[in-house]
Amino acid sequence: MKTCRLLVSCLLASLLSGCFASAGGAGAAPDDGRLRVALAFAPSQNLSPYGQDGYILSRLGVAEGLTRLAADGTAAPALAESWRADDAGRGWVFTVREARFQDGSPVTAAAVVAALTRAAQAKPVPTALGGVQLTAAAVDTRQVRVTTGTPDPVLPLRLSSPALAVFSPKAYERPGAVDLVGTATGPFALTAITGTTAATLDRFDGYWGGRARAAGVDAKFVTDGTARANALRTGQADIVDTLPVAGLASLDERLVQLKATPRNTVLYLNTRSGVFADPGARAAAREAIDTAVLAKNVYEGYAEPGRGIFGPALTWAAGKRVPPEGRAKAMRPAAAAVTIATHGSRPELPEVAQVLQQQLEKAGFTVKLTVLDPARLDSDALAGKFDAVVNSRNVLLETGDPVSVLASDFTCAGGYNLAGICDRRIDDAVAAARPVADPGRRQDAVMAAEAAVLATDAVVPLVHLKVAAGIGPSVQGAVPDPYERAMVGPGTHR
Repeated sequence: MKTCRLLVSCLLASLLSGCFASAGGAGAAPDDGRLRVALAFAPSQNLSPYGQDGYILSRLGVAEGLTRLAADGTAAPALAESWRADDAGRGWVFTVREARFQDGSPVTAAAVVAALTRAAQAKPVPTALGGVQLTAAAVDTRQVRVTTGTPDPVLPLRLSSPALAVFSPKAYERPGAVDLVGTATGPFALTAITGTTAATLDRFDGYWGGRARAAGVDAKFVTDGTARANALRTGQADIVDTLPVAGLASLDERLVQLKATPRNTVLYLNTRSGVFADPGARAAAREAIDTAVLAKNVYEGYAEPGRGIFGPALTWAAGKRVPPEGRAKAMRPAAAAVTIATHGSRPELPEVAQVLQQQLEKAGFTVKLTVLDPARLDSDALAGKFDAVVNSRNVLLETGDPVSVLASDFTCAGGYNLAGICDRRIDDAVAAARPVADPGRRQDAVMAAEAAVLATDAVVPLVHLKVAAGIGPSVQGAVPDPYERAMVGPGTHR
């Protein structure tokens, strides 16, 4: 299998000769001070900041919010230089730093209020605000009071979400749209977008954090994993996002940076209709799956067998994990034909689905596979069109808060509930965790809620992943981020 992968990788190398134009010939980096970046996921929502496309803007150094997610998982200053809990106990007061938007206008409290208000009114609501009634008001020219319907002890962390980035008033002049060109605050300003294939960014010399060392960024959206790996290998790209594990062995190890990440590969079983509406069938499916095979054979050791929703990247999780109680007895139904859906933008997922097909068929299920693009997979899965879904999920992506992902993914009102779970035990456990401010007690509450989710057998954690980023030999200051929010910054250059 690995030999076939390498052969395919070599055959695809020639397809990349025109991926990044180069004045110095194929593979030579142009001497223009610009960075060439290959990203795995193309825009699917016209670069709307309120959905997954917001992470593209964050990773390319275009947009920022009041806070950012630090390496230790805490909230760190961004456009807000400081904050404090509101005396009323229902919100926080943020002090906005002296900064300018890329169109030259100043970042003021009123501009921040307008941006947060627009995000809170977006349809669908950004995942970071799921179940949260957020309002913002200016205290004075530099202070903003942000409140929620009920006290939210992790609001500064929630505001680090790329979906809550702040843009200038000019960005919101068109109803229902956000004009991103030259209206953000990051070190690089978006100047041109070529559909779903490319984006051009130029350095913003007025960035509050200091002038970026690179003159700009030329980004290509290269959804084929082998093509991205070859872009790195042949010198066509300086920084490459999400290298497929199948190609790592053929790359110079000096070009690859590996980090533990809170991203998992997960099997979601449809609880609303079909075979897996039966808890016994879900238990039978779980018992049939050997996650160690997936970690060893599909991910070639660059992953660990699934232990729960929260993996080893959250260093406290293993010591606080609670065994699930009340699981149903495994019983395979007589009519056990199921469809498993996944997407191919992460190249390991179809192979994972194939291994699951084999394991489930050994247990007596009849399995059909279907591979879709990520956007359609999400919409169809949320509509309950499949019996099961194999997907990749970074559990700290939206807010950095485990409670928020539990609410989004596994409660009755959750906006990203791929399994369609609606279980009072889960809702109660998540509700109990929401107001807990003490970090240790909040972690305990998170793991109690995780156990309630796993007890339904609607979610089968398959593997915990490591993120592999490609960094060219001449690149300095790249910021591969296990939280998948950053890629280039002011200090990134070659």
